Amino acid sequence: MPLPCDMVTHMKTTIDIADAILDDARAVAARDGVTLRALVEEGLREVLGRRRMRRARFRLRDASFKGKGLQAGVDLSEWTAITSAIYGGRGG
Repeated sequence: MPLPCDMVTHMKTTIDIADAILDDARAVAARDGVTLRALVEEGLREVLGRRRMRRARFRLRDASFKGKGLQAGVDLSEWTAITSAIYGGRGG
């Protein structure tokens, strides 16, 4: 969860940005009435957020239920009997 701006410390750094990208960024910042710094921070937050989401682990939801186990009389080595028990004549 991002911290409010007044709680964030700032660090100066230098990065190399291609002239064409920097020109576009300056134009967008001017058009939107924001600073170049704000635009760059917004872009970084967006990219970092997307990458964080991609790395999120898949979690299989718990779809278990309480039952009495295997159905009596079904031979687990006989696939036809298993599908018949599962689909109950509904086209398995």
